[in-house]
Amino acid sequence: MPFLALLTDRAPQTALPALPELRADLKLEPLSVASLDHVLRTEPEAVFVDAGEHPAQAWSVLQALRARDPRMPAILIVERDQLERYPWHEVADEFVYPGAPAGEVQTRLAMLRRRIGAGDGTVIRHGPLSLDTETYRVTAAGRSLDLTFKEFELLRFLASRPGRVFTRPALLREVWGYDFYGGTRTVDVHVRRLRAKLGPEHEHLIETVRGVGYRAADPEQ
Repeated sequence: MPFLALLTDRAPQTALPALPELRADLKLEPLSVASLDHVLRTEPEAVFVDAGEHPAQAWSVLQALRARDPRMPAILIVERDQLERYPWHEVADEFVYPGAPAGEVQTRLAMLRRRIGAGDGTVIRHGPLSLDTETYRVTAAGRSLDLTFKEFELLRFLASRPGRVFTRPALLREVWGYDFYGGTRTVDVHVRRLRAKLGPEHEHLIETVRGVGYRAADPEQ
């Protein structure tokens, strides 16, 4: 389940009626620059900014967002007749019309994820998970996780290769290194601890493939 933020002064279903169909964990905040500190602390996968009712305010919020965190993906919700009012391309990464169907919104989110994946790689996002490879900070839907170094490295390795299945020996090789002499049970122990820290709502993100090993599961499922 993706973790998204929406900044709007309207009801979410009015700003973007397709939102309920996205099956997202949604953080709702007023359309205000003052909301940004709280939103950025929760580290959503993307921020939707609603310009449908107050375009000038949305422009100010997006400018402030770009100044505070240039890497945070921003999606503009805008009416067609407001597209040329401001140079939105300077402050937003994507845009949708309020009446966009769920399939279109999901496609734009997927395209945005792919572009993020082609970046400098300092932040890895996998559904509600956010891993900062410079600070070793990990959050799940905004909740900070206290991981050991090896737990972080195991989660980083899997989350940066979503869907790919790795055997226990392969994970030992890649995460622990060729000079590690522990058994494959080491991997199972670390996966169990990671799932416990992710909690019941996110533990499914590390999936066991019976008879093979583990993979980072599709967060949509």
